[in-house]
Amino acid sequence: MAEREVIGVSDRVSVGKAIPLGIQHMMSMFGSTVLVPMLTGLHPSAAIMCSGIGTVCYLLMTKNKIPSYLGSSFAFISPIIAVGATQGTAAALSGVVVAGLVFLAVAGIIKLIGTGWIDRILPPVLIASIIIVIGVGLSATAVNMALTGSTGEFNGIATLVAGITLFAAVIFSSMKGLIGTIPVLLAIIVGYIVAAFCGLVDLAPVAEAAWIGLPHLQFPEFDPVAIALIAPVALVVVIEHIGHLLVVSEVVGEDFVPMLPRSLAGDGIATCIAGFLGSPPATTYAENIGVMSVTRVYSTQVFWYAAGFAFIVGGFCPKLEALIMSIPTPVMGGVSLLLFGLIASNGLRMLVTNNIDFGENRNLMIAAVVIILGVGMECGGFSLPLGDYTIPGMALSAIVGIIMNLVLPAAPGHPKDDEKPAVYIEER
Repeated sequence: MAEREVIGVSDRVSVGKAIPLGIQHMMSMFGSTVLVPMLTGLHPSAAIMCSGIGTVCYLLMTKNKIPSYLGSSFAFISPIIAVGATQGTAAALSGVVVAGLVFLAVAGIIKLIGTGWIDRILPPVLIASIIIVIGVGLSATAVNMALTGSTGEFNGIATLVAGITLFAAVIFSSMKGLIGTIPVLLAIIVGYIVAAFCGLVDLAPVAEAAWIGLPHLQFPEFDPVAIALIAPVALVVVIEHIGHLLVVSEVVGEDFVPMLPRSLAGDGIATCIAGFLGSPPATTYAENIGVMSVTRVYSTQVFWYAAGFAFIVGGFCPKLEALIMSIPTPVMGGVSLLLFGLIASNGLRMLVTNNIDFGENRNLMIAAVVIILGVGMECGGFSLPLGDYTIPGMALSAIVGIIMNLVLPAAPGHPKDDEKPAVYIEER
């Protein structure tokens, strides 16, 4: 089978292609972006709208050179819930605003000191291991959605729907032409139809929703306690952000690390706006990276369309919002199995393309500890408590890996991996 055409970052596609490609990206982020506000007491419509606004801000800050979509961050769920229970959600939003300022401050510091340190502390073996953790760490979520419908107990019907959805995504992704570029969207449609026949679709909220409406906005109220509890979490998300940027670099085949300050600044501006409008903080999304990996469509033009659709759906069209929210969990679980698996596969590919020598004990130890620690914590739902904060598995494994890389000596005759380029750029 011939290799699918690559649509590069700066390439343009026709409107007829851009619309379904944009919808595909919006659908991929939708479930997670809606879940975060539902858990934190904020309104989903604001989160959806702000994901569109935030993505536009990110694209502008990165000069339209980094293909990424911004959605609601999971890292802030616990502190927002804690603050919301005592000070209220309006107070929590002040912490979100300041978290965005933390992003901007870190971006400014990195701008001053440069990004050369990333190559020194993040060798290829560590980057690849972190990428694997990001993908495999999400596997528990995808499996739970696919096999149980998020009920916690095995559900045969949910499993059937998820299996058909996954099979459809795999088949569509192997086809040529337009079908091969929108396999996730088509798989969701197939899964939705199957789920409807299985009685898993409730269209009552769709019928009741209005065609035109306004977003449910909420504005922050300054609260120093809320800020102290929520804002520092941004430092943890910075590590996650760097990990995602490295994954995008690997998937696209371009080195985006020099643009890290702009990338963080775009995330910071998006988070500030989210806090002012009643949405959870923004972050780059692994789901959308998975979509790029399977479609090989990297054009930032598509993300503009996705952002525009999210802005309209979340801000002004409750009926479309209700329709998308009616997609059963097993359907999204089915496509997530593929998307998250592809992220992990890119980490494995990076190990191969960088010729990582696992005959060297140093490489073996770094990969072993980072992968098992990160995957174990992420899949087990564990975080390291640190006072009023928690450090998730991905961030902790990255920190441990950095320490190991700095401490462990290179084997005689073997240069340290940090002397090699951190991101392998595939020649096309």
